[in-house]
Amino acid sequence: MKLRTRVCKKSSIKASENSAESTPQPNNYPLSCVDWSSNEEIYFVSDDHQIFKWSDVSRDSVEVAKLPDDFVPTDLHWLLLGGRSSGGGKGSDTLLICSNDGRFIILNKSARVERSISAHGAAISSGRWSPDGAGLLTAGEDGVIKIWSRSGMLRSTVVQNEEAIRCARWAPNSTSIVFCQGGHISIKPLAANSKSIRWRAHDGLVLSLSWSAQSNIIASGGEDFRFKIWDAQGANLFTSAAEEYAITSVAFNPEKDFLLVGTFNMLKLCHSTGWSYNSARFTAPSVGSFFTLAWSADGTQAACGTSTGQLIVAHAVEQQLISRNLKATSTSRKSIALRDIANGSRDVLDFPQRVVNFGLGYGHLVVATTHQVHIYNEKYINTPIIIDGRNDTRVIEVGKKYFMILDASSIWVYTYTGRLHLNPRYPGSQAQLPLLTWRSLSLGLDVLAIRDNSDTSLLHLFDLMPGASRQYDPHSLKAKQQLAEIAACRAGTQDDQFVAFVDANRELYISETRNLSGERQDEIHKIGTQLTAIKWASETNILVGLHDSCYSIWYCPGEGASDPTIIALTTITLDTAEFGKHITIDSFEDAVVTFRCAGALLPVNVSIYCEVLHRTLIEGQWQQALKICRMGQHSSLWATLAAVATRKHQLQLSEEAYSAALQIDKVSYLQHLKTLTPSSAEQMAENSLMLGRMLEAETILLHNRKYQQAVGLALRMHNWRRALEIAQKHQAEEPGLDMLQKVLEERRKYLKALQREEWEPLYLPHVLVEKEGNSSE
Repeated sequence: MKLRTRVCKKSSIKASENSAESTPQPNNYPLSCVDWSSNEEIYFVSDDHQIFKWSDVSRDSVEVAKLPDDFVPTDLHWLLLGGRSSGGGKGSDTLLICSNDGRFIILNKSARVERSISAHGAAISSGRWSPDGAGLLTAGEDGVIKIWSRSGMLRSTVVQNEEAIRCARWAPNSTSIVFCQGGHISIKPLAANSKSIRWRAHDGLVLSLSWSAQSNIIASGGEDFRFKIWDAQGANLFTSAAEEYAITSVAFNPEKDFLLVGTFNMLKLCHSTGWSYNSARFTAPSVGSFFTLAWSADGTQAACGTSTGQLIVAHAVEQQLISRNLKATSTSRKSIALRDIANGSRDVLDFPQRVVNFGLGYGHLVVATTHQVHIYNEKYINTPIIIDGRNDTRVIEVGKKYFMILDASSIWVYTYTGRLHLNPRYPGSQAQLPLLTWRSLSLGLDVLAIRDNSDTSLLHLFDLMPGASRQYDPHSLKAKQQLAEIAACRAGTQDDQFVAFVDANRELYISETRNLSGERQDEIHKIGTQLTAIKWASETNILVGLHDSCYSIWYCPGEGASDPTIIALTTITLDTAEFGKHITIDSFEDAVVTFRCAGALLPVNVSIYCEVLHRTLIEGQWQQALKICRMGQHSSLWATLAAVATRKHQLQLSEEAYSAALQIDKVSYLQHLKTLTPSSAEQMAENSLMLGRMLEAETILLHNRKYQQAVGLALRMHNWRRALEIAQKHQAEEPGLDMLQKVLEERRKYLKALQREEWEPLYLPHVLVEKEGNSSE
């Protein structure tokens, strides 16, 4: 990954300058106000009071308007809504400019002043539209932060003290504000009665801040020559080595895990975890300090304003994606080199438009330009399939059967033949579209999972099977906490599909994506804790998860989720101390997990026996699976086979596998199952009970009118309320059986063993009836 930069022509700084001059003039003003109005246009203004527009098409700049002579700009920000990537649609013609006398003005795209407001008693250091477009904030050197409506009406004063505020930014969800004063950083939630967080961040002044919409982390740059990364609670995640000069600007990429850092005569492109991709130095000619950095909405370009008045546009090139034998590298703005390391072939793919995004996997390369999507098959690289009308694609995720793209207008699922398979919609989906990121979406084998942005504990699951009802009416899965990361499994069979997710407490849960209903809340199972990232294997249902100082591999996370014993037997945790710090999961192809640390790729193999075992189980080759377990002779193999075989009603195999895994209690239970009538309601219910599906077992018995057995099941589970409800409801249908009396008798035994009086409100009336009956006798 590298930055490719160019210094723009200088007719933009003074109207009388020669446009051919690219070196800074002595009377050039510092350029501290730069932002993108679309992916092709940059607006900027300096102390000469003139607003200029630079176009990527004409590669030149023109004067748009002139500000009053007493209005010296300090910050500039465009409002981009209605598809933030396009820079078009509702609200995209609104420009906010702040000044050093405490005023701010709101202009439309015709440069007409809509509002001019005196907001502060000193210079405004930051003026920013909120991510949801509902309002704006202004932060001043008078120590005050104010929230304004979109039309410029004052809503509230959220911060008020005497210390000057250097920089302020919104949280991605518009519910908090981060700002810096001196060497401290503070986070102020906007909710009523909420407390602020404040911590010492740098030895000198904090000069710049940026809050990532992708990872919910904060970057800061200071006069101590370092940039640092923090989480939303103020914990330090990364501290850079000291640079030669102060860090004057930082900016997170809106669509990718990139961080751009600016200092004197240098730009640095970093990963969001802190390690550096590339540095671009400007020594001949010198451009000075980078005062402001602004990424384009699609995340492919950055506009930079410098202390010498230069406007510099940077592009991220040499992005690499690797999948098995294929490696794709963006060599320029309009070309990608595709290399097949298996046969040594290399093709350079040129595009008529700028490449915005690309994805690689399962033998296909999907490339999105500004207005098209190109689909390449590795076997027919010279004949791509082209989809027109997909503007400014923000996310591409490649799956085994389909690929998914998120663009400026909607979410789309396509087949590799270019046919539209699904355009998923759910309540509020269009309003949430600008705030969706790649962390909010996950494409599985036959399911698309989307996290709801208005309620981040809600997950929408779309079935991708042709003709499935959930294509247009998704099932919604409700978690207990907010979801931080989601991952739908990418392999398996149609009946074995799972979705895993990490919540705000960093706990890992898993659930089936099929046969779910609102009543089956027990389908969500917790299988891990303290997770920072997760990823499914490309060809098997093996899951890898990353902790702070180790990583875990779940060899049977789906079928074994309901049984903690199986999860314990099939989970392996290994140390990552030798890898270093700030590790991320780059890919999980076949049996190789690739971690990335400080830019280095670290491949690690999972158990090849487990990987081959999963492949044979997907194909239903039970005898072959048994041979693999006997050859490997490891408890994780046997436990995986046992869990899958039990789920598929292969009781003979389950018994042998559990026996080899030394699960004697389960062997005894399976022997009891074999004594029951095959395929009877009793056997199916007992099998569901073994899989941890108590509600399913009860439903089977009630559906087959086995009311006595259903009551007995509830009593075995000590579900006293349910046992009494079933007995009362179905007593009339079993006149020969006094089920109610049996339940009350078992309850009496239970209370006697506990040596307690009855406390359950549902049982108290029956106790009173018994006492009255005894007294009358």
